[in-house]
Amino acid sequence: MTDAPAPRPERPSPRTAFLLTQLGAHAADLFAARVADLGLSPRDAGALRVLGRSPGISQRELATRLGTVPSRLVALVDDLERRGLVERSRSANDRRNYELQLTAAGAALLARLRSVAEEHQGDVLSALDDAESAALSRLLAKLAAGAGLGPDGHPGYRDASDERDAGDERDAGAVGSVASPPRR
Repeated sequence: MTDAPAPRPERPSPRTAFLLTQLGAHAADLFAARVADLGLSPRDAGALRVLGRSPGISQRELATRLGTVPSRLVALVDDLERRGLVERSRSANDRRNYELQLTAAGAALLARLRSVAEEHQGDVLSALDDAESAALSRLLAKLAAGAGLGPDGHPGYRDASDERDAGDERDAGAVGSVASPPRR
């Protein structure tokens, strides 16, 4: 009896990276539309999510987690504070730093945002069963880790600006949108 050769592993399509890009842009566009209904941009949503998980962090730490420089974060925090969603307070440990907290209105909006995000994820993954969704999540996390991407950062915080900031970016150093950078 001879042993049959082991089956060759299936090779990924040469279009895999392109499909990831297409799906990422599509999901980002859908998410941006959903959070706009809450009066938020995707970058606002990302900042609220981090502040909800880590109350009292400094602006510098928020910038680090979002993958942007602190000076670019100032306009975002200013806007969230002006809208009554976030409050700054001087750090008791280091008077040079501000600590950030969600206000009651910010916490209520974050709860609504979580529902929107869950609905969004369900829609994006609707073509997959539970096991496929879990496998995809593991594989994407592995790819993200391999690329050095953290759980909170997004290229949009570094590279893109949303329409609301288009005129302000030169003057205020506004943080970009978490939606995909503009497609050319």
